[in-house]
Amino acid sequence: MPEPEPEPEPGDHFTAVYQAHHRQVYAYAVTRAGRQLADEVVAETFLVAWRRLPALPRATPLPWLLAVARRIVYERYRAEERQQAVAAELRAWIADASVADVADGVAERAAVLTALARLSDDDRELLTLVAWHGLVPGQAARVLGCSTATYYVRLHRARRHLKNALAAAAEPERPRPAATLVPKESTR
Repeated sequence: MPEPEPEPEPGDHFTAVYQAHHRQVYAYAVTRAGRQLADEVVAETFLVAWRRLPALPRATPLPWLLAVARRIVYERYRAEERQQAVAAELRAWIADASVADVADGVAERAAVLTALARLSDDDRELLTLVAWHGLVPGQAARVLGCSTATYYVRLHRARRHLKNALAAAAEPERPRPAATLVPKESTR
């Protein structure tokens, strides 16, 4: 009977997880806390992973890592500061898109980013976990700490909010009538 393969050293396992998922955790942290704070969130996430290495799933560690990163963001930063940082980041992406891209998709990309910036933090997270971070719905549900069915319900609402934000952004602004100056009567 063949002997089972020995378990890899804890340091080797951690290094492999870090190398495989650092970029994804960083991207998630940028979308949740902005570039200024992303490095801190990532560092704390992998510190928790190191400390809780036996709890780190071997098969699919990314949802676990993103759930840890999410808790760190919620614990460390108030909702208003996070919202401002993400909105500033999205505005920067819009500005970059209008300068760097000359393709036809620039206007659409800018509209989507503007609409995303108008959404609540929770709606934006629901939409980006699958679209930007490549998770499947079950994994995204684990990150959010809810069932897959609950995730789908929330996703449906978030998509509706995004659709409404896109429609609002597409409506042309109506010109406001100029203020009419009424001459004051002279008191002579």
